[in-house]
Amino acid sequence: MKPATLIRSLLSPCLILAANSAIFPASAQQRPVIAQPVGAAAGLTYADIVDLADAAPMVAIVRIRNIIALKPDQATGVAPGHKRLFVEADVTSLIRGEAGISPLVTYLYDVRLDARGKIPKLKKAQVILFARPAARPGEVQLIAPDAQIPATPVQIDRVKSVLSALVAPNTPPRILGLGDAFHVAGTIAGEGETQIFLRTENGDPVSLSVLRRPGQPPRWAVALGEIVDEAARAPEPGTLLWHRLACSLPPALPPRAVRTLAVADAEAARADYRLVIDALGPCERTRASS
Repeated sequence: MKPATLIRSLLSPCLILAANSAIFPASAQQRPVIAQPVGAAAGLTYADIVDLADAAPMVAIVRIRNIIALKPDQATGVAPGHKRLFVEADVTSLIRGEAGISPLVTYLYDVRLDARGKIPKLKKAQVILFARPAARPGEVQLIAPDAQIPATPVQIDRVKSVLSALVAPNTPPRILGLGDAFHVAGTIAGEGETQIFLRTENGDPVSLSVLRRPGQPPRWAVALGEIVDEAARAPEPGTLLWHRLACSLPPALPPRAVRTLAVADAEAARADYRLVIDALGPCERTRASS
């Protein structure tokens, strides 16, 4: 079926307008996909990429074959300065998802108009889609307004690296919050050890430990298991374990975590936790929809 014929079919009275459930579920009508400028993904941080990849059941590299701009009366809820498009794209590579995906996918996309009020050039552009299957075969729905990014070699490598980490056998679990904290003071001044347990989505044990010795800088580590051994280390920035911690942990220990500790031990545990948070650094995100 030719694109124009397909669009007329999708926009026929029996199927209502282009943004209705004939293409996407009702939830999609309330949150139309707002495109970013073609080069907007250049500023995406590691955390941005993880957020997109972790939430997408399907990640694909596609080449845009055709776009059809919908008339205003065919697209409700479009933000000012944007235009709703019906997009046809050829799948050139499936990075994540079922192997049986259609070689041609279609989706709706609200593109930001350029300074002249024109639709930017999208035909033949190669992009990465973070999406989920829609109601009909070959139709997909972006998981977020900015879940289409340019498929540059750098971005492709970043996305593949993140997806590999997400499915690795030893992938760290998602962190839900903090459990109990414990502190044991040493026999001499300035000596002590703190252990803080984390609550995880799958119940796997994860804990933070901070060791202080007189005359030495404090050492902290994260353990993915019941036992904290000498092999435990602090995570490297820009890794999935770092993301799980830096982007999930609260800025301070809640009172509940130190409720069983003496005042001095609770203060020491709070100070050690602050050490960990400072060492992790901020979870930087640039996406407006994060």
